[in-house]
Amino acid sequence: METVEYAQGRFADVYGDPAQRTVLMWHGAQTNARGSMRPLADHLAGYGVGVVVADWNSRADDRGRADLLASLHFAREASATPDDIVLVGWSLGGAAAAGVNIHAGLLDVRVAHTVCLAGAFMVVEPVSARPLPRDLADYRERAPFTLLHGVDDDVIPVAASGEFAATLRRYGWPVEVVELPTDHAAIAGAEYDSTADRYSAAHDPAALAIAADVAGRIAAVATRSNA
Repeated sequence: METVEYAQGRFADVYGDPAQRTVLMWHGAQTNARGSMRPLADHLAGYGVGVVVADWNSRADDRGRADLLASLHFAREASATPDDIVLVGWSLGGAAAAGVNIHAGLLDVRVAHTVCLAGAFMVVEPVSARPLPRDLADYRERAPFTLLHGVDDDVIPVAASGEFAATLRRYGWPVEVVELPTDHAAIAGAEYDSTADRYSAAHDPAALAIAADVAGRIAAVATRSNA
């Protein structure tokens, strides 16, 4: 793993070779929490996938938009196939990833697939600074979604992914929903410290097993996207 500065004062961890199949991962609302997703990134890199896990600051004046788009630009520049990036977002990062997919035409970018881990689809997403649209009739760039959500999630209810998927399907947008036997943290390879009120990389074997499962699902998506 190598830590790089993807923009001034902003850092990302790079696993494997991002010039190959590239997966860009965004953590949730916690600021500068790329390390919390390390177990997931480690597992994913084992499939021969290049992984970029970027810090970003949801508490910035622009809600993190500049960080998110700069990290996307970095991942695209590093990739041999910039339009084939798989974008993975956790919690608020999942909402941001969904925003990039939906608004790809306006942003003048393309992603091959978007994977949302316990996506916070009901809140204002940072890329557009608005809630995700419910009327998708005029959106023509339609990269597929995979929505992974833990049935034991007590932060973002699993119904959030089901409702977002229903909206996507209503407009013919490709989407798969998978409910997993886990919680809000472990689905991203993390664990929650209630004393520090902070997520960090998981150590519990059960959480690491979930991270391995999620990594395999993301790797399968990345392989299909680069076929």
